[in-house]
Amino acid sequence: MNLQELAVSYENLDLLASQVVEGFITGLHKSPFHGFSVEFAEHRLYNTGESTKNIDWKLYGRTDKLFVKRFDEETNLRCHILMDVSSSMYYPAESNIKIKFAALAAAVLANLMRHQRDAVSLTCFNDQVVSQTDVKSSTSHYRTIIMQLQKVLMESPKSSSTDVSIVINGIAEQIHRRSLVVVLSDMFENTENNDALFSALQHLKFRKHEVIVFHITDGETEGKFNFDNRPYKFVDSESGDELKLYPDDVRDIYLKRMAKFTNELKLKCNQYRIDFVDADARKSFDQILLPFFAKRNKMR
Repeated sequence: MNLQELAVSYENLDLLASQVVEGFITGLHKSPFHGFSVEFAEHRLYNTGESTKNIDWKLYGRTDKLFVKRFDEETNLRCHILMDVSSSMYYPAESNIKIKFAALAAAVLANLMRHQRDAVSLTCFNDQVVSQTDVKSSTSHYRTIIMQLQKVLMESPKSSSTDVSIVINGIAEQIHRRSLVVVLSDMFENTENNDALFSALQHLKFRKHEVIVFHITDGETEGKFNFDNRPYKFVDSESGDELKLYPDDVRDIYLKRMAKFTNELKLKCNQYRIDFVDADARKSFDQILLPFFAKRNKMR
C-alpha cells in the first residue's frame, strides 16, 4: 500500500490497522518466522502429561503441533504505547507523513494487542502528557484508542517541543507491573545533550520493564538530506527559527551530526538493553511489527 492510499484511508484508522495486521499475519505464515504464534493468541503449546481435553485438534491438523486453549489469566501482558505528537512529528508539512505513520503504527499495535487479549494504553505527548488512556484489553477500550488517534490526525499541529524524558519518567512511576513500553518518536528532544532522556530510559529498565524505541524519521529528507541544490528556507517546526541556504552547503555537516545523534541513541539503548529500531515513515509497517512481536513473545 503506497502513501497516497494511506493518506486517503486514515479517516478509517481501524479498518486500515486491521488490514495491516492481517497482511502481517498472512506474511508470517509464508515466512521462516514459525515461532511467532500470532493467530494462536488464545492457545499455548501442550505440555506432555497434562489433560488432553483442551487440545485444539483443528489447529493440530493445520500445524502438526499440539496447542491447548488459553484461559484469561494466562494472557496478561500489558503494553504502554507512548506517541510523540510534538511539532516535529508533523514534518513535512505537505504530507504529515511522520505523524500519520506513528498514529497508524500505534493503531496497528493496539489492534494486535486486542487480538492477543493483552492490555494496552496510549499516551500522547509533546513537552507534557497531552492525553492518556487506561490500560485495558476490551474492545470498547480499543475503540477509545482509535478515536484518540483519529483526533490527533484531524487536529492542526500546535507549536510544541518534545520532552520524552519527562513523559517516560512519569510513566515509570505509574506502572507497577512489569510491562512492555513502546516509544514512537523522532527523539528530537535535545540532539546535543540526551542525558535526561537516557536517565529516563534507565528509570524504566530499573523498574524491570521491557522497552522498544521506534525512532521515526522521514528517511529521504531527515535521514539522507535528499534535497535538490536550490535555495530553500528551512523552518524549525518546534522553535520557528528560519534558515535560508543551499542544501549542498550544509549536507556533509548535517549528515555527520545526524549520524552522531543516531549512533549515540543506539549505543545507549544497547547499553541499557533497550531495543532501538530505526523506522522510516516511507516504508512498511513490518519494521514495527516484527521487532514488537519478537519482544512480546519473549515476555510470555
